[in-house]
Amino acid sequence: MKDKHIETLCLQGGYNPGNGQPRQLPIVQSTTFRYETSADMAKLFDLESNEYMYSRLANPTCDQVAQKIAALEGGSAAMLTSSGQAANFYAVFNIASAGDHIVASSTIYGGTFNLFSVTMKRMGIDFTFVDPDCTAEALDAAFRPNTKAVFGETIANPALTVLDIEKFARAAHEHGVPLIVDNTFATPINCRPFEWGADIVTHSTTKYMEGHAATIGGCIVDSGKFDWTKYPDKFPGLCTPDDSYHGVTYTEKFGLEGAFITKAVAQLMRDFGSTPSPHSAFLLNLGLESLHVRVERHCANALKMAQFLKASDKISWVSYPGLAGDKYYELACKYLPKGTCGVISFGVKGGRQAAESFMGHLKLASIETHVADSRTCCLHPASSTHRQMNDEQLLAAGVSPDLIRLSVGLENADDLIADVENALAQI
Repeated sequence: MKDKHIETLCLQGGYNPGNGQPRQLPIVQSTTFRYETSADMAKLFDLESNEYMYSRLANPTCDQVAQKIAALEGGSAAMLTSSGQAANFYAVFNIASAGDHIVASSTIYGGTFNLFSVTMKRMGIDFTFVDPDCTAEALDAAFRPNTKAVFGETIANPALTVLDIEKFARAAHEHGVPLIVDNTFATPINCRPFEWGADIVTHSTTKYMEGHAATIGGCIVDSGKFDWTKYPDKFPGLCTPDDSYHGVTYTEKFGLEGAFITKAVAQLMRDFGSTPSPHSAFLLNLGLESLHVRVERHCANALKMAQFLKASDKISWVSYPGLAGDKYYELACKYLPKGTCGVISFGVKGGRQAAESFMGHLKLASIETHVADSRTCCLHPASSTHRQMNDEQLLAAGVSPDLIRLSVGLENADDLIADVENALAQI
């Protein structure tokens, strides 16, 4: 059978039951796994077997869902994590350590910015944040001899900048490092970054992938195409023996297709344990089964809302890359021709005070520290998700004090527009 379409993979990727087996993905709710002999167990600890030993490292339910996401992204291997933050941390820390450097887009999610600029900086990893709209020359100037990766978001949260993936991939590869792209907002339904040159993809599966605000999770997917062996001095963790596993060299034993994820599981998940529960993976899989249908509706509703806001005399500005005339519309047409996402950023005339008043009068849309849910929600990032940033950092991240992030859900679009229209009338 030819390669399956992405809609089919949403439903039938990953888990393939055999004769008489459960149709629905089973929840393997067990911490440990039994073996007949110590020799069988020894094979696990020598990475000679791909069976399971302890669910802190890997679990069959979680692995089946990870395989589905790998198929959706067109990658070679994947692993689930307990959150999107954990996924981004592992993706970077798997190849960078104290004394190393990363180039990152400045308009990334506030939580990720804090992870990089504060927490990982304390671990000895330095980050240079660049304007995603910078010239190729300015991007090139950000690299150092100790740079180990480039990081960006397909659609930035909440600035909604669209990453020029090819530009960032070209710069990364010219300097012999991989491009890591957080594809949370676009999902593989609307963009598959590997097709544009990215090497590693991450997700907060909490968002559109799960889609119902029921469970937190994350995922890392490897394209299997970046040749770590060309740069053994840059990536010794992948290209030299690992003493904690009797000298295994990941690229030699698992090839380019499996080295990165195997190392992340065998080392980082073993030691940090940011493991999703099997039940959380089960709920994520239920969400993935309708991802292709939900994303289309999110985008359609958001476009209608963006057009309404653009025409309102009480709105000072609207940012939505799927809206004709938007700064990132052309890039969106290139990388996201089927649609962008369900999230809109906009400003209410009257600034911060007017924004807070508007949000207080919404009835259908609720104020939540969440986004990309089946239900409509909104947030004022400057006083919540990005409050750790100063004004200069806020502007660099594309977050103004009056910015409202509206995550348009799956309700009837006319009902949502009526709710926003009523709230605006109360200002």
